[in-house]
Parts: sequence; C-alpha cells; structure tokens
Amino acid sequence: MSLLIKNCFIGKEKKDVAIQDNRIVKIGEGIKGEYDEVYDAKGLTALPAFIDMHTHLREPGLEYKEDIASGSAAAVAGGFSAVCCMPNTKPVTDNRYIVKYIVDRAKEVDLAKVYPIGAITVGLKGETMAEMGSMQEAGAIAMSDDGQPVTTAQMMRLALEYAKDFDLLLCSHCEEKSLINEGVVNEGENATKAGLKGIPSSAEDIMIAREIILAQMLDTKVHICHVSTASGVQLIREAKARGVKVSCETCPHYIAGTDALILDYNTNSKVNPPLRSEKDRLAILAGIADGTIDVIATDHAPHHYEDKNVDFSQAANGISGLETAFALSYTYLVDSKVISLDKLVEVMSEKPAKLLGLESGCLKEGGLADIALVDLNKTYKINSAEFKSKGKNTPFDGWQVKGKVTATVVEGKIKYKA
Repeated sequence: MSLLIKNCFIGKEKKDVAIQDNRIVKIGEGIKGEYDEVYDAKGLTALPAFIDMHTHLREPGLEYKEDIASGSAAAVAGGFSAVCCMPNTKPVTDNRYIVKYIVDRAKEVDLAKVYPIGAITVGLKGETMAEMGSMQEAGAIAMSDDGQPVTTAQMMRLALEYAKDFDLLLCSHCEEKSLINEGVVNEGENATKAGLKGIPSSAEDIMIAREIILAQMLDTKVHICHVSTASGVQLIREAKARGVKVSCETCPHYIAGTDALILDYNTNSKVNPPLRSEKDRLAILAGIADGTIDVIATDHAPHHYEDKNVDFSQAANGISGLETAFALSYTYLVDSKVISLDKLVEVMSEKPAKLLGLESGCLKEGGLADIALVDLNKTYKINSAEFKSKGKNTPFDGWQVKGKVTATVVEGKIKYKA
C-alpha cells in the first residue's frame, strides 16, 4: 500500500510526503511516481498524529456510553493515531484476558491504535496488587487505578517497586478522598454562588506530594494524571528541579475552562478533578510553557445523555474530549501566543510517545506514517451533535475555536477525512 500526500505544509515549507506501507519514505517537493492513493492536502499543515495517554473507551461492559469502535472513530476524527484506554471498565481491566480482548477488538476495528492501561490493584480497590507483568505481556502499556486513587501509601510504594522491575509507568489519579466530603465542584467563590459543595485543591495536591515523595525515595518514575491546580503544578516543578522522575499531564478543559462554567448548572462541566479557578488555569498555561507539564491528554470520558441529565450533584463526572482537544489547545495556547505550534506538537505527540516508549510522535523519513492534517486557519463552532463519539457531553458546545483536523493517517492509511 502506497500513499502520496501532496501540497502540505511542514513547518513553513510546502512539501509532499511519500508513504510506503506504514513508513514515510520521502519528504520533498514535487515527488513523482505511481501510488495507490494520492491525497491533495491543498495547503493543510502536516503534524505528527497525536497520542492520547488518557482515554476512556468504556468497553468492555459500559458500551452504552462508548465502545472501542466509536471511541476509535472519535480519536481519528480528533487527529489521534493512538489512544491509551483506562482500566475502569466493567469488569475492570485488571488481568491479561481483558487486556487481550481490548487489543484484539481494536485490531478488528482498525482505526486508531489502542494501548490498554491495566489496573494497579485488583478491581481498583487498592487492596491487592494486580498482575502487572502478565498484563504487560498481553499488551498493556502502563498501569493506573484511574477513577480511583491508590488508597494507601504502602500499596503505592509496593506498586512502584514492582513496576520498576518491568520498566512500567504508573499513572496516578491524585485524590485524597477524605477531603472530598461530598463535594462536586471546585471549592471557591463560584461553588458558593452556585450553592454546590466544593472540593479543595488540596485534595489533589496532597496526593501529588505523596507520589513525588515515594518516587524520590525509590528513585523510580511516576506519572501524575490530569493536573488541575496551581499548587500541584508548583509541586511538580520543584520536584523536577530536584531530579525526581515525575512526569505529568493536563487536559484541554483545564486549559480552556474554569469553574465559572458551573454557574449555569450545566452538568457537562462536571468533571473530576473539577474545573478550577482562573488562577489555576493560568498556572496550567505557565506549566505547559515552561515544560513542567509534559503532556496534554484528553481524559476523554464519554457518558450517555441520561448520566448527565440529572441534578448536578448526581451527574456523572467527565467530558467527551477527543474531538475538541486539538482545537481547544491550539486556540488557547498557540493562537493566544502562549506557546508555539512546535511546543504543542511536543506535548501532544512527541512527549507522550517518549513516556510510553512508542516509535510514533514525529514526522521524518523512515519514521512511522502517523500524520494529522490540520487547517490552522479554520475557525468554527464546536457542535457536539456531530461527534463520532457516543458521548456528546462537552461544556464547549457552541464555542468558537480555531484549528480543524481534516484528515488522519495511521501507519500509512487514511483513517479519517472530514
């Protein structure tokens, strides 16, 4: 199978990209030859396809919210060639058999590459360590109890020690449950205005501090999921300066949104960690700009309409994010002059690939042909009704953004065209 992408911009230069099977064989001007398919990019910008370290595909067991087919379709529509799916499925992805099911099902769907993340503890209960080595052999790329924190420091210590032997990355959902106290939104002025119970930022920060201390003590790596607080960013910044092997991610909804979105009681703005203050949002932007935050991940959390169409306190947490991630990030980071496009590529493609040990994440001759073709000048309104995902739950519906994914190539095959 061969593909020629013509007339795309790579940086500021217009180039053609020649692909044979799953590899880029040549990047240059006016490439000639016979190809199975020719795609005229008409001045679109070619970027390394994005890699999402934090996605919920819901299968097995919760297919009414999302499944591997619909989630993968959403991924390629968002410019992602690869997604890492979290283990809070039903049953939990805490053994090799469920990992293998996900791997095999993703190959059948044949859209985005899907890398399962296995559970750190059996049933996400924090009591018994799951068989991480066995899951890694079956295809799991990392481990997390996402949706739940690893409840005790001792269990997290044991997990980090065990994972170190397998060179496995542990991804920590940082939440001190005893401080939640039935909270549903960020503790602060807007929670008071809305009459909703608040969650203090310290609930996140305490767990971030715990993971940093353990990683430093054990001289091993740890990854902090969905950082949302200014103080959390600072904790990680200081730890990195000391040489602690900590990495972290944030999400587009913490880049673009704040807890002001809760004031109209739109349950699509309910997420965990909650949307924070403008001060926190600005700290997130600064953390991306200075390299404290390594990755932008979606935390794509699709829900059925009925899971959100309830009282705010009863609504499910989560935002459907795969199809808005690039546009929100480009609009609020690059178009707003916070970072360069190259830096955005770093946090959405290069760094996730590096942290996960994947070959993807760059555009070069001889490299994997995972490519997102985007119109950087396209301004449009987000329309959740058009999502490929089953989850239409986004607080950004109707928002005007800039930067549109037009096509996605996964290992040399066009998997999405707008």
